[in-house]
Amino acid sequence: MSEDIFDCCIIGAGVIGCAIARCLAKYRLKVIVLEKAADVCSGTSKANSGIIHAGYAAKPGTLKAKFNALGNPLFDQVCQELKVPFERIGTFVVAVTEESIKTLEELYQRGEKNKIPDLEIVRDRKRIKKMEPSLTDKVTGILFAPTGGIVSPYDLTIGLAENANVNGVQFLFNSEVVDIEVKENYKKVITSSNEIKANTIINAAGVHADNISRMVGLDYFTITPRKGEYILLDKKCIELNHVLFPIPTPISKGIVVSPTYEKHIFLGPNAQNIDDKDDLSITTEGLIEIIQGGRKLIPDLPINQAIVTYAGLRAVANTNEFIIEPTKVGGFVNVAGIQSPGLSASLAIAEYIVDIVKECGIELNPNPNFNPIRKVPPRFAILTDEERSKLILKNPDYGTIICRCEHITKAEAKAAIHRPLGATTLDGVKFRTRAQMGRCHGGFCTNRIIDILSEELNVPVEQISKKGPKSELIIAKTKELRGAATEGN
Repeated sequence: MSEDIFDCCIIGAGVIGCAIARCLAKYRLKVIVLEKAADVCSGTSKANSGIIHAGYAAKPGTLKAKFNALGNPLFDQVCQELKVPFERIGTFVVAVTEESIKTLEELYQRGEKNKIPDLEIVRDRKRIKKMEPSLTDKVTGILFAPTGGIVSPYDLTIGLAENANVNGVQFLFNSEVVDIEVKENYKKVITSSNEIKANTIINAAGVHADNISRMVGLDYFTITPRKGEYILLDKKCIELNHVLFPIPTPISKGIVVSPTYEKHIFLGPNAQNIDDKDDLSITTEGLIEIIQGGRKLIPDLPINQAIVTYAGLRAVANTNEFIIEPTKVGGFVNVAGIQSPGLSASLAIAEYIVDIVKECGIELNPNPNFNPIRKVPPRFAILTDEERSKLILKNPDYGTIICRCEHITKAEAKAAIHRPLGATTLDGVKFRTRAQMGRCHGGFCTNRIIDILSEELNVPVEQISKKGPKSELIIAKTKELRGAATEGN
């Protein structure tokens, strides 16, 4: 592979990198995506709120405002093509004092300037409570944005990556970029596993984008990781119809209470600037902050229904703005500082990067074989009994439930492994099937998934990991350890 010269090398397989990869797959180009982790969607994207913002919050005239407004309408078609669940349930910004109504009006004016359709300030408390019965009685008004929606961020990222791969884009995992050499006619990207030559490099490395930029001598921005903690509640533990935002703070949209597409409820995130770009720790103080913030919107939140806590990192540039641009190093493109509303903007950013690639001198000839439609295996949990019976007759593995909480079958786990860019880890199976995402959080299914991975990948169980190297779960078989202990005596 080191002898090949790629037209484009994308660094980072999060939602931005994978969206760009899919857009570039529409052309006759040699494209490769480098990812330091063992799978796509292993960083910021997997711990994203999954909210597709309407676009009223960003300051008019900024890239955040531009790409949020352009990106939001694209989700209907792309999610339909990729078979990714997406729903426009609408969002509220909730005021609980009369003074806060002024903020709603300011956000409304921003939305008007950003050309966001159908925004409405609602002051009628009876109507508000009818729309959202669980909402606090202290509500004085809401900004209602019906074009806001929810999507599974990992389903979206995986879908984009799979479709890009089927259409010719190569992916290399466990390939951390350690250096970049700028040659006269190409760039050499040196990774932990090999070397790649490319004419154009697209830096979509998330919280590490500033480090990548410095490898080519560009030191004009820095990225600060901003940690956000979350609490996920069990399915259908409370009625919630919309995404609920509080009045925003200077650095974030505040503690959100939102349904997921799978009918869980999440609270969060909070916002804490940190130094460690790999710090995903959970703190007691952070969880208390989230609970208190969530209860300002819904006082009766059933916190005893929490099934997991987790954290993610936003990539915050020192400009507090998206950095999406070609650079003075010809053929090196930065796509950095993509914090909120990054997910909402991702599809529009990807389309814009195609134009930048053309400006870099790469000839764009349409790929006549590009197929935008992604094939996905059946989801057993949502089928009727009749559909399930027919499926089991065709494939008996659909009759073996490996995850009781989410009703995931052995056939689905196998399909996750053998799909394009198939799962090689426990997390890979989890994010493709939802096995391990239920209330027992893998207590029932983990050992079954380990066995399936071992069998399908033809590797010993000791090599099966949670998320790649250094996260293996099994040291040795118990019988072997007992035998070694006996020999020692």
